[in-house]
Amino acid sequence: MSDHGIFGPGSVTWRVMGEPILLVGGFRALLMQGLHPRAMRGVLQNSALMDPAESWARFQRTTEFVRVRTYGTTEEVERAGRRVRKIHAKLTAHDPDTGETYRLDDPDALRWVHVGEVDSYLSVARRAGVRLSDAEADTFVAEWRRAAEVVGLKAEDVPGSVAELEDYIRAERPGLRFVPEAAHPLRLSLNAPLPLLLTPLKPALPALTLLAFATLPRWARRLYGLPATPVGDLWATATLRTLHTGLGLVPPQVRYAPVARRARRMTAA
Repeated sequence: MSDHGIFGPGSVTWRVMGEPILLVGGFRALLMQGLHPRAMRGVLQNSALMDPAESWARFQRTTEFVRVRTYGTTEEVERAGRRVRKIHAKLTAHDPDTGETYRLDDPDALRWVHVGEVDSYLSVARRAGVRLSDAEADTFVAEWRRAAEVVGLKAEDVPGSVAELEDYIRAERPGLRFVPEAAHPLRLSLNAPLPLLLTPLKPALPALTLLAFATLPRWARRLYGLPATPVGDLWATATLRTLHTGLGLVPPQVRYAPVARRARRMTAA
């Protein structure tokens, strides 16, 4: 029997994650992560965000981890998970609010990062027009419990449905904020630390970041000090749908990454 990893053909995850519009979901997930003080400080105190070599290398590692976790074999996923868990267990950060030093595998921070990722992918996909019934959306959230285990969380400790996801986010909101020592993501996008070969992409980053911000809930936009109106919500949804529709006109062999094309073939078979 073939080893398709933690998701596999027929999973909602394989159907959703290959869509190019989910790039916006990835940016949104980072913005959600940035509102958890401990999660954000863990990143700030353990990486050089404005160093082109370091920031790009970190982005590549994160992208590769997401690819392996989604499409890799069980062995590949387990190997990637062990590497991430080992790094998180060794690194620490300081919380100036409490004076405490904590490890990066702090369960509360990991849980928020997980939920922010799941909520972002699901929200962007549905608003862009990726066809997902309510039952399939619940299945997507439940499937991602397996992804939570990869980084060291227990499946039962993370939401297993859209309702549980929303309840968790609602309960966490009082403790969320944008820490003052962090640079604002919109400002960072204007001077993105890209390697020389990718500098032609620099003009597109502010627009992509702005769209990712617009897809956030209004309360999250307010925490970043940005306008939060129903008009912004409508603009974000209309833009996502337009982009997704336009991408749908691109031939599949160009539109989808190789691993996503392979997943689509296996699912169809």
